[in-house]
Amino acid sequence: MDIALNPEGTDLSPYLPDEHGLFFIYHFTADGARTKDAAAARWTWRSYQLSDLHARQEIAAEPKLPLPVRDAFLSASHGCHIDLEDDWLYGDLPDLRHDYSAEARGLGHFRFALNDTMLIGGRKQPLQSVDNIRKAIDNGARKFRSPAELIEAVMGQSLDGMASELATLGDNMDGIEDRIVCDAWHNERQTLVDARRHLVLIHRQMATLTNLFRHLDHAHRHDLPDAINDMATRLSHRTQTLHHDGEQLQARARLLQDELMAKLTTQSNQLLYVLSVMTAVLLPMTIISGLFGMNVGGLPLVDTPMGFWVVSAVSLLIAGVVYMFVRRLGRM
Repeated sequence: MDIALNPEGTDLSPYLPDEHGLFFIYHFTADGARTKDAAAARWTWRSYQLSDLHARQEIAAEPKLPLPVRDAFLSASHGCHIDLEDDWLYGDLPDLRHDYSAEARGLGHFRFALNDTMLIGGRKQPLQSVDNIRKAIDNGARKFRSPAELIEAVMGQSLDGMASELATLGDNMDGIEDRIVCDAWHNERQTLVDARRHLVLIHRQMATLTNLFRHLDHAHRHDLPDAINDMATRLSHRTQTLHHDGEQLQARARLLQDELMAKLTTQSNQLLYVLSVMTAVLLPMTIISGLFGMNVGGLPLVDTPMGFWVVSAVSLLIAGVVYMFVRRLGRM
């Protein structure tokens, strides 16, 4: 894989920032091809490690960025947003963490700011979509004629990843449903809880993205260039579709959990019924044994050789009658 060059022409590690907190800097010609000649570039993509102090200092000192954009870029919070300031489109969008991340399979955040000639990106964790797009550029498989095209590709990759996660969760719920129907559900409770937790996280992000693109369309529709308007419309349709799919999976997960809880309740009721029957059957024998266990005079059958057997027979007879009575009540 090709390795990016920093402004001084030295190599950067594919996944580690340089002394300026810069992961890489790519230059693109007017036809979208990557070039190492900055003078021939139509636009530039710079990616920073936002947890690096030097990167934050460089972003803060960037003269082309409006003050609200810099503040949003360097904010400590991770609330998703997308907005327009002057000619800069900027925001904070969710993305799946990379497989080799220490917190893989979670969601990270990708911050960006773009105009016609520059795209500045930042992240704290390795992100799948950004690295996938970077590899495609390094391999010459993709060309991007504008920053908006690249952001749409990154978001498309992110949405593809979330769609894949939803498909995997759907397959997992298929298996859980099969096992519940076949009464092999005893180990499925935690699996279903984990699936619901992951589904809630993704669905929440889809709802947020849907609202963000709707806000962008309503608040800045007449201020955005046609290319960005078209990009926002396409991404909005995709997020709405995924949001709908997530809602369906959530409804299905709730139904499965309700069915699982119903089976757990049935099992608990059966156990309680057995305990109730045993308690009712043993209660007369307990009373009788308690009475004959009193160490007082006048107890019947004390001097009778068959006294023990008579008392045992009476106890068993009463227990049998109680058992038949309780069973009959249980069938009513």
